Amino acid sequence: MDRRLDLDVLRTLVAIAEGGSFSLAASRVGRTQSAVSMQVRRLEEAVGKRLFDRSSRQVRLTPAGESLLGHARRMLRLEEEAWAALVEPDLRGRVQLGIPDDYAYSLLPPILSRFAATHPQVEVELICEQTTFLDRRLAAGEVDLAVITRGPGRDGELLRREPLVWFGSPDHDPHLEQPLPVALYEPGCVARGVTLEALAATQRPYRIAYSSPSLVGLLAVVQAGLAVAVVVECSLPSGMRVLGERDGLPPLPALEIALAWGARPRTPVAARLAEQIHNAVGRPEALAA
Repeated sequence: MDRRLDLDVLRTLVAIAEGGSFSLAASRVGRTQSAVSMQVRRLEEAVGKRLFDRSSRQVRLTPAGESLLGHARRMLRLEEEAWAALVEPDLRGRVQLGIPDDYAYSLLPPILSRFAATHPQVEVELICEQTTFLDRRLAAGEVDLAVITRGPGRDGELLRREPLVWFGSPDHDPHLEQPLPVALYEPGCVARGVTLEALAATQRPYRIAYSSPSLVGLLAVVQAGLAVAVVVECSLPSGMRVLGERDGLPPLPALEIALAWGARPRTPVAARLAEQIHNAVGRPEALAA
């Protein structure tokens, strides 16, 4: 029996696991759906186990598939690190990345860890501000690139759509108050706008109790039990109570997380960081939308 694992096949495995379907994985890895199905069938035959449960609409990993997924991600990360060490061993310089603090909190750690391993000679400067401020920095060429919330009149390559969720303190019940006290991001923020639209569509009275440009500010208000707030699902702080329609709160749309380039020449360093952001944050469904 051939005990070798093909990295291309493992890349397909990861794409299916992240996208939940063979068709989305095919678009991500640049193969036809039939070719992807063939890769999976041969891999399952080689290991003697079923790796995917195809009984539901969304393809899910079996326990054996989950086990292999962890190994696959590590092997692909090692491949990327080896390639960078051999092909770009002297890549150095400085890159300025803008990103809202709620996205930085949830999305950046694995990206920075991988980028530091593959490009140890590069200095990364982080500018953590809301998209409304990053817009101006991008236009003025003050940052190389930025992860932003895409909205009307705002360009950027779509990375993924992330649901917005209501959250509150597990120790307080401000969602029961009348009018409802709400803590929002600063004026001009996409999340603030869609939250106010959702509230306006309900019959429930509310009041804007607090505003803050940062997740830290909103979290302080929520932990004190003074208001409820909204955050993208991926950035939901641990220990918070997720609220919803059963609590008298309106449903919320998903936000579009995008990657935007600043008005300055693109450097090889910035291009490599952008590639790793896309690989880590991007989801196949964003490409198919």
